[in-house]
Amino acid sequence: MYKIIMHGCNGKMGQVISGIVAADENAEIVAGIDKRDDGRNPYPVFGSIKECTVKADVVIDFSVAQAVDDLLDYCVDNNVPCVLCTTGLSPEQLEKVNQASGKVAILKSANMSLGINLLLKMLKDAAAVLGPAGYDIEIVEKHHNLKLDAPSGTALALADSINEEMGNSYHYVYDRSQRRERRDAKEIGISAVRGGTIVGEHDVIFAGTDEVITFSHGAYSKSVFAKGAVEAAKFLAGKPAGMYNMSNVIESIL
Repeated sequence: MYKIIMHGCNGKMGQVISGIVAADENAEIVAGIDKRDDGRNPYPVFGSIKECTVKADVVIDFSVAQAVDDLLDYCVDNNVPCVLCTTGLSPEQLEKVNQASGKVAILKSANMSLGINLLLKMLKDAAAVLGPAGYDIEIVEKHHNLKLDAPSGTALALADSINEEMGNSYHYVYDRSQRRERRDAKEIGISAVRGGTIVGEHDVIFAGTDEVITFSHGAYSKSVFAKGAVEAAKFLAGKPAGMYNMSNVIESIL
């Protein structure tokens, strides 16, 4: 039985993860961390990670950037691995994450979906064949109208996966409205759509002469990210210190 602390338990993702773990016979949330506690959780809730007195095998974090410093200190001091899902960390915090990974296992990923992370692996294989053959590469991402950043972190991760496979020889283009020139063969176009309640859709297009190959991923609820986070927690429990990502989880499943 994997014992989990849910850091940010009363947020939307915290509650989705709580529901998924409740139905998992191999995992249990033994404590939650959140500034507010309305009594709806079947586990004890502490106002901060520093107040937590419950022992666990791993922490899943979906909180806010301001809470991450104390979380990292707790994980290092108590040798508890952490699945770190909070975004918007400062450069100083990212450096602290790197330093903490030298003392405890930390898994950090731009997207917790198992499907997206399998796609990252598949794109490397596709790029190795289609890039040298002259196929143009475009990425189109779609998200809800409340999303503040563009392009999405996932779209950039998809582009980076392709670019790494191709020796980082490509550059990214986000807007062609001010340009009147032919497309550069070494560019990856990245376009963002914002509207409605779209949870997240990503299309990666390899366009060649008389042929188009498209890789598509659609997320229809937050549960796809929650399921990935739970699988990541199971993977990370008991691992030695180091920085891990979702590709490590995918490799353990394959």
